[in-house]
Formats: sequence, C-alpha cells, structure tokens
Amino acid sequence: MLELYTDRLKLRSLHESDWEHFYMLHRDPQINQYVRIPESEEVIRAKFQQRSDTWFYGSGEWLTLAIETLDTGMFVGLTGLYCQSMEDQRAEVGYLLAKEAHGKGYATESLQAVIDWACLSFDVHKFVAHCAQDNHASARVLEKCGFKLEGILRQEFKIGEQWFDDCAYGLLSTERQR
Repeated sequence: MLELYTDRLKLRSLHESDWEHFYMLHRDPQINQYVRIPESEEVIRAKFQQRSDTWFYGSGEWLTLAIETLDTGMFVGLTGLYCQSMEDQRAEVGYLLAKEAHGKGYATESLQAVIDWACLSFDVHKFVAHCAQDNHASARVLEKCGFKLEGILRQEFKIGEQWFDDCAYGLLSTERQR
C-alpha cells in the first residue's frame, strides 16, 4: 500500500471504504463538466475495482490515490499517475477534487507530491497533463507545479453536444518545483 505525505495531506492507495467518494466524484456533473458525461454506476464500479487493485509502473493502468487532510482525515479528492511510455520515460498525471476542496491548494500540493515521488521512484523524464481550455482552475494548478502549455488541440474532445479544445501541458523532471 502506497502512502505519500505533504505538509497538509496524506495520499494513499484506494480502500473499499473509498467507494462512496469515488462514485460521488465521478457522478457529479459540475466536477466533470470538463472531463466527461458522468458514467453509469456499473462503469464507475469497474473503474474503481481496477484502480483499487495492486498497481505497478508500466502496467498500462492508472495509479489512483485518495487525498485526505492530515488534520481531520477528510477525503478531498483523487490524484494519479499513468505510465505513457517506459521507453520515453513519460508519465501522465491527473487529479479530481471534491467541490468543498476547491480553491485550497490541495490539487497543487498533491500533484507536486506525486511528481516528486515519480521522479525518485521511476526516473520519469517528462510529465504530461491535459485539461480543457475553459478549465482555468486546472490550468492554474498545472502552471503552479511548473508545467508549460505546449499546445492547444482544437475541438479535441466532445462532452455531450459540446466540443472542447484540449490544452496539452508538459513538465520536464529537471524543471519541477522543489
């Protein structure tokens, strides 16, 4: 079981007791407005089961970690890492926070911890992340962690009937904030 700590947060492997939080995050239309149309309970349950299983870098699956506050143990969201290419030493990162945790710096703090851990554990050369161009809060998180906007993919994905431009961000391990 993986556990990472920051000044205010504990990031840990998913437990069965995290199902309610995981489900809520994946079903909330406001939280997912720039991510996806909320999926069915069956699809979310399968995703939760896969992400609760033992993970190893290069497995082709996302590592998903629950984010909790150290002082109260309150669940605030999820963060994760995905090995895009072992050969190119490239990993993708992501996060999804509960509404009540927005604007408190938890996404930035947890993402920084995942990046630092991945650099030490897996010799990652480059981190990538994507967010909808209209998702200004997510872009700020990435930029605070040192990511640079590398390009905008016009009308790259569709949620419902609306097309979204996708911002591609990159961070070289040598550029990371310390």
